This record gives sequence, C-alpha cells and structure tokens, in this order.
Amino acid sequence: MAGKWSVQILVAAAHGPTRFTELERGIEGISRRMLTLTLRNLERDGLVTRTVHPTVPPKVEYELTTVAHELYGTLRRLTDWAEGNREYIARARAAYDAEHRPELLDV
Repeated sequence: MAGKWSVQILVAAAHGPTRFTELERGIEGISRRMLTLTLRNLERDGLVTRTVHPTVPPKVEYELTTVAHELYGTLRRLTDWAEGNREYIARARAAYDAEHRPELLDV
C-alpha cells in the first residue's frame, strides 16, 4: 500500500461500507480510473473488501478489513500527535533556523 490515494480511501471508508460513487465524490482530485486501481490494490493487500449486491444496477460497496481498521487507528494517532505538536515543532524549527541559518531571518 502506498500513496496519498490509499490513505484518503482508508479515511473515507473508515466509518462503514462505502459505495464507489461516495468515494469518488468524497476524495477531491481522484480520477475514476485512479480510484478503481487504488481500490483493487487495497483489496489485493487485504485492506478492503468488495461486495457486489445482486441488484439492477449492481450495488458495489467497499469496506475496511480488521487489519485496515487497525491501520486507520494508527493513522489517526499519528495525525493527532502531529496536530497536538504542531506549535512545538514550529518553535523548534524557528529556534534551529535562528541558530543555524540566520540568513533566513532577513527575508
């Protein structure tokens, strides 16, 4: 699994079964082809299940597997950590730049 699209699909599908069109509408900038390819790869990796309901037209839903939910939890914790430490990191960068790269302060 790699790429920003995979992560965005995991986030979009984290709250239950999701239809292709819902994913397509909810993920800005993804093409229909890229969504299809990424979903296939996620299914191949065992992170997404694809269910085709026998209706006319067929209703297809994608759902995260248990392993993908675990991954989603890890991604949420990482995102929460980054958000919670954003100001600290900004201060650390400013202090570093002031000491090591003073030429940047003249901008």
